[in-house]
Amino acid sequence: MLRDSFSRFLLLCYIGISFVVLSAYAQAPSTSSVTPNGLAPTPPMGWNSWNHFGCNINENIIKEMADAMVSSGMKDAGYEYINIDDCWMDTVRDAQGRLQADPKRFPHGIKWLADYIHSKGLKLGIYSSAGTKTCAGYPASLDHEAIDAQTFASWGVDYLKYDNCYNQGRPLIDRYRAMQQALAHCGRPIVFSICEWGLENPWEWAPELGNLWRTTGDINDSWQSVMSILDQQVDLARYAGPGHWNDPDMLEVGNGGMTTTEYQAHFSLWCILAAPLIAGNDLRNMSPETKEILTNRDMIAVDQDPLGKEGYKLQDDGNEEIWVKEMADGSRVVLFLNRGEHTAFMTTNATATGLPQATHYRLRDLWKHKDSQTAWLIRGFVPAHGVLVYRVWPSNG
Repeated sequence: MLRDSFSRFLLLCYIGISFVVLSAYAQAPSTSSVTPNGLAPTPPMGWNSWNHFGCNINENIIKEMADAMVSSGMKDAGYEYINIDDCWMDTVRDAQGRLQADPKRFPHGIKWLADYIHSKGLKLGIYSSAGTKTCAGYPASLDHEAIDAQTFASWGVDYLKYDNCYNQGRPLIDRYRAMQQALAHCGRPIVFSICEWGLENPWEWAPELGNLWRTTGDINDSWQSVMSILDQQVDLARYAGPGHWNDPDMLEVGNGGMTTTEYQAHFSLWCILAAPLIAGNDLRNMSPETKEILTNRDMIAVDQDPLGKEGYKLQDDGNEEIWVKEMADGSRVVLFLNRGEHTAFMTTNATATGLPQATHYRLRDLWKHKDSQTAWLIRGFVPAHGVLVYRVWPSNG
């Protein structure tokens, strides 16, 4: 009897330890590099028409955006996709059942436009929906996945944003899997951007299907929207990595609804989240401040780091948050966020960020582009609705 009790005790201990180990494993950041199509080893960078233009698009605007991406220095900074969002289609398919461009807005067709964009050293993205219509009411791809994927490939499309409107209430994962399979057999590498608005925890299933997936509803050009979306990214870091990225939606930088300080924070947060950097402003008419934010190479390097680790929230004191991102070279990026209405003095230390003990640490302010040293503490003044971002390296020299 005593032996049986002791055996049961050992079994319960074993179960308890196993539960703790498995729980810890489940919470650990993913080091997987699932790449269903070998694309997007780092978060995609580009531009999308929706946030600024909505349905008011045509081929001249798209051409001019490609020209501006090159002339503004954005291409040199790493941006490559020119993505046409909703409203590019005609209201009916052609006689062969294929999607076709609106003949008034895109009189030369999408292949002609793709050829122009490719001539600039850029790539073309396009839009459809896993429903009978797009969100604006145009023909979409539900039950037309194979022919639409083949059509996109024949045009030279490099990226597909796939929305979730008019879905007939049909099983969500099945609809996205159908397009993933169609793209896999279309004969052209096409980045697959899943846009189901975070409804059914896409981070749990979308890595097997797509390169990025929306984690929330649509962003709008306000500080409140950016903060709301940020809050919904907490605890999602372990699902992201090379080839598969959490997508908190497109950038609003330069659209006029926020201050320069808020736009800096917006851009910085998307970089530390290893989010796709898809600009949504008018690239032809950027202020110097907007251009400086979108082409900040110190921040872009954070987003595009080849390790592919998404940043995580280290500390939350209400209006003051600290976020940390591990980098491939062993450094850490430390972001102080001040959500409050007054300047705040914020501090942490190197050990708390996961850095090893060192005689001192090199700091680089990623917005002032200046270097300094510290013995241990990482700190500074953070403006209201703003950030302070350091990249930190241990040094024993």
